Amino acid sequence: MSQALSPLTPQGVTVETLRVRCATCTMHQLCLPMGLEAADMEKLDEIIGRRRKIPRGGSLFRTGDPFVNLYAIRLGHFKTDQINPSGEEQVTGFQMAGELLGMDAISTDRHHCSAVALEDSEVCEIPFSSLQLLLGEIPALLRHFHRMMSQEITREQSVMLLLGNMQATQRFAAFVVNLASRYEARGYSGTKFQLRMSREEIGNYLGLTIESISRLLSKFKKEGWLRVSNREIEILNPAMLKAITAGSLTKP
Repeated sequence: MSQALSPLTPQGVTVETLRVRCATCTMHQLCLPMGLEAADMEKLDEIIGRRRKIPRGGSLFRTGDPFVNLYAIRLGHFKTDQINPSGEEQVTGFQMAGELLGMDAISTDRHHCSAVALEDSEVCEIPFSSLQLLLGEIPALLRHFHRMMSQEITREQSVMLLLGNMQATQRFAAFVVNLASRYEARGYSGTKFQLRMSREEIGNYLGLTIESISRLLSKFKKEGWLRVSNREIEILNPAMLKAITAGSLTKP
């Protein structure tokens, strides 16, 4: 992954210079292990494929597609979804810059979900066959990849706990707290950000109706916990939201 390039290319700049480079990407510390040797970083750079732009509403991959690449999100936001037994869409997650998409397909060589861009986004393609060879050569990269897979499993378990045991107020508080911590890890504000997903998509993910999400936003605003302006959220009382998430304070 790499930072955006100017459309104006000075004379003397080679194609090699313009190639995707992980070392210069603003998100590389989230995607890659810290302290990777320069020579190993070069090897990783060599297998990174093209940068691919996905317009808002466009699909990166669909359920049933053959597995070829992992995708490192460089810019933008995505949602993943599946079709449940009733034939309805079920949102299974929201992903942002610095996270990988496509690990669902590693075991079966076909994707079990679809990934859709919530805004104009960009990913770096990582051919998995090439990555597998490299993981055998670079132990630090293999350990980091295992950590990322473990984090994905933990995230899925957290969602199951969220939907199974938490009341609606807790679910929404946990959702906001989780988003805040992820933005903060990326160097953005952990208290003020825009919701890239719709209220309907949030409700689908949390197992709540869109009316419930609207009521919760109004409730959190009235209580002075959030400031809400369209899709912009400002957390006014982080400690309260964390207490609600933990179940130590839940108002009906």
